[in-house]
Amino acid sequence: MSYAELHSVTVTTDASGDATAYIAGLKGKIINMIYVKTDFANGVDFTITTEESLLDVWVEENVNASKTIAPRQPTHDKAGVASLYAATGEPVEDHIVMAEERLKIVIAQGGDTKTGTFKIIVA
Repeated sequence: MSYAELHSVTVTTDASGDATAYIAGLKGKIINMIYVKTDFANGVDFTITTEESLLDVWVEENVNASKTIAPRQPTHDKAGVASLYAATGEPVEDHIVMAEERLKIVIAQGGDTKTGTFKIIVA
C-alpha cells in the first residue's frame, strides 16, 4: 500500500521579483500542486519542473490567487506517437512520476521581497 506525502516550501522573491526554490527527495506520482498566496504580486508567473528529467509540472503566467491543480502529462505508444482519444483527438494523460528528484520552482514578477507557498502531494 502506498501513502500520500505532502511536501512544502515557502518562496521569497528578491528585489527584482524573482526567485528559485526546490523541494527535494520526491518519489511517486504527483497527485496535486497547491499554491498558497501570501503576498506575491498579482500577475506572478511560475515555472515548476522536475530538475533532472525536465518535465513541466506547472507553467502558468499571471496568477492572482491561491489555487490547486492536478497536473498530468500526455502519454505515447512504444514508437513515441502521442496516444489520443479517438472520439475527440485529445491526448490521453497520466500522472507525472518523480524518482528521487527535486522539484524546481522558478518565480518571476512576484514583487519585491514577497512570499508564497507551494505544496506538492505525491503518492
